[in-house]
Amino acid sequence: MKISIVIPAFNEERLLTESLKAINTARAVFVRVGLESELIVCDNNSTDRTAEIAQAAGATVVFEPVNQIGRARNTGAAKTSGEWLLFIDADTYPSQELFTEVVEQILVGKVIAGGCVIKLQGNHRAAAWVTGLWNWVSRKRRLVAGSFIFVETAAFRQIGGFNQDFYAGEELDLAKRLHRLARKTGREIIILHRHPITTSDRKVRLYKPWELLQFILRAGLRPKAVMKDKSACYAWYDGRR
Repeated sequence: MKISIVIPAFNEERLLTESLKAINTARAVFVRVGLESELIVCDNNSTDRTAEIAQAAGATVVFEPVNQIGRARNTGAAKTSGEWLLFIDADTYPSQELFTEVVEQILVGKVIAGGCVIKLQGNHRAAAWVTGLWNWVSRKRRLVAGSFIFVETAAFRQIGGFNQDFYAGEELDLAKRLHRLARKTGREIIILHRHPITTSDRKVRLYKPWELLQFILRAGLRPKAVMKDKSACYAWYDGRR
């Protein structure tokens, strides 16, 4: 069995080195249990050293000219050869313990996809509360966070991958479609919680509280309209790093 790790990356030279270091360290788990793995970084039209850094870390680099996270993930996934896909964001740092849990769930054979709870870097009281709320909702409704998703490749391709109409929240749409497929096949989606994945706090540091609150309120009132509007999802695309 082979696991394909896919990382979408837009102007990630500041954080990508440490993220890839953590991912490559965690990949040792796959070797210990006799699984193959590959590392794919999708350079999503970066203007910095993202591609160079990825190549230096041993990743295969593919290019996606349209700046959109879901599209970058799909482009990266199209170049993979593994039976399972593992999507990890470029500002995220998995552990060997988390990868061990993923392998255990895959080998049991009951899951079609999964994710894990999030731990935000830094000491931000309000952001920690929001993250905790998301983790509760994620486990309750089995919704995956975009920073870490594992999914059977055949299932991912059967449902058409990420919906490229979305500029944010594409992982929630993916989870809904995977739930429908899971019910049909008698399998399940699981949210791991024993070993949270650490992800960057840069949005909290780079954007003012009112900017983040404005987005949350707008997305709560008109989720699909906002998530399909690139200008409304500026925190993902305006290049602040």
